[in-house]
Amino acid sequence: MTPPLTRRDFLCRSGMGLGMLGLADLHAVAGEVARPHHAPKAKRVIHFFLNGGPSHVDTFDPKPALARYEGKPIPSHRITERKTGAAFPSPFKFQRYGQSGIEVSDLFAKTAAHIDDIAVIRSMQAQVPNHEPSLMLMNCGDSIQPRPSLGAWLTYGLGSANENLPGFIAMCPGGMPIKSAENWQSAFLPGAFQGTYVDSQHHAVDRLIENIRSPHADSRVQLRQLELMRRINAEHLRQRSDPRLEARIQSFELAFRMQIEAADAFDIAQETQHTRDLYGDGVHGRQTLIARRLLERGVRMVQLWHGAGQPWDNHDNIETNHRKLANDIDQPIAALLHDLKQRGMLEDTLVIWGGEFGRTPTVELSGGKSKLGRDHNHYGFSVWMAGGGIKGGTTYGSTDEFGFAAQENPTSVHDLHATILHLLGINHEELTYRYAGRDFRLTDVHGDVIRPILA
Repeated sequence: MTPPLTRRDFLCRSGMGLGMLGLADLHAVAGEVARPHHAPKAKRVIHFFLNGGPSHVDTFDPKPALARYEGKPIPSHRITERKTGAAFPSPFKFQRYGQSGIEVSDLFAKTAAHIDDIAVIRSMQAQVPNHEPSLMLMNCGDSIQPRPSLGAWLTYGLGSANENLPGFIAMCPGGMPIKSAENWQSAFLPGAFQGTYVDSQHHAVDRLIENIRSPHADSRVQLRQLELMRRINAEHLRQRSDPRLEARIQSFELAFRMQIEAADAFDIAQETQHTRDLYGDGVHGRQTLIARRLLERGVRMVQLWHGAGQPWDNHDNIETNHRKLANDIDQPIAALLHDLKQRGMLEDTLVIWGGEFGRTPTVELSGGKSKLGRDHNHYGFSVWMAGGGIKGGTTYGSTDEFGFAAQENPTSVHDLHATILHLLGINHEELTYRYAGRDFRLTDVHGDVIRPILA
């Protein structure tokens, strides 16, 4: 009778077992793109996603002309999704920060203290003023067709540095954003590259990661169950070649390995009180600190969503709503930039901030009356990046004098994605995957690297 596997034996076998063979096959499809095309500046990515659309004219793109036109129509009015009226000056105060003197509103005063590490792109454009297609465009590079997400492409091209944790993790407290898991989908890429969702409102690891521990079996019983499943799957795999089965096998083995490492990675009690205070004890402070711990352990990309639905979609009372939302994340973002820098990680960690589009410089109307909010604006908006090969203390592009549309150096989402891939050592034109008879890439047939913001 064969003696039962020990936990160590199983982990060794898992590390070189069916799941890893499947993963090797997946990378074999990628060929040489499993290694960077050129020397990377960044090794990992953390993306603060302000779902709903933050107002650029209230955060990182000051527009004094709005004050001069307050209560009056602006000359460059454009068609908007909802009816809007006169110019609506920002209720927030802008001032210059750092040696670069870049203007930032007091909504992000703590983040602005790090502006000399940040490059602000003020000329971003989306394609339509609707959340769903703009979310797909920003996350997956296509506003219409199902396409793999940025994180899926990164893990397909570069893999994860830790086989005991997912390569791509998406955290969103309280539920999912609109379009839910489509935002971090693998689409036609093998399922092993899809993002892993974590509801970061919880504290305990078994609530943060569903089913991380079995309520029915201890580790010894689980070992026997997984060994049986491994043998059955091996027989099944011999009879067919299916990437979905290979991804499923890998997911079983990854889930077991995560029981050991995830509990450690998600346990911020291991951090000093000073560090926990630096990030703050709110949900965004916790999830940002967890994200740093995940990046340290080899996770390739972590996406931090603000919350379920579209919290930044402030069609009314933008002063109150934007101030509350910014207060949630300003300290955690500033803490992360400081923490990464003191640990020597900022130089090879790419930090991204932004939403799916911006907001209008004109006030939204309801029944002909002001709602003191702003409508969606895809014509021009801001995102910023820091660390990982970015030239800090710079701005790129601009919107018109009112902030309605990109004017200087209009920048597409394809350009942004091409730049992100470039910083991670990937030529966006060469990272492809053959599907339905053609070679697809994240940037489709578009995109240019934004070289003026590179260090």
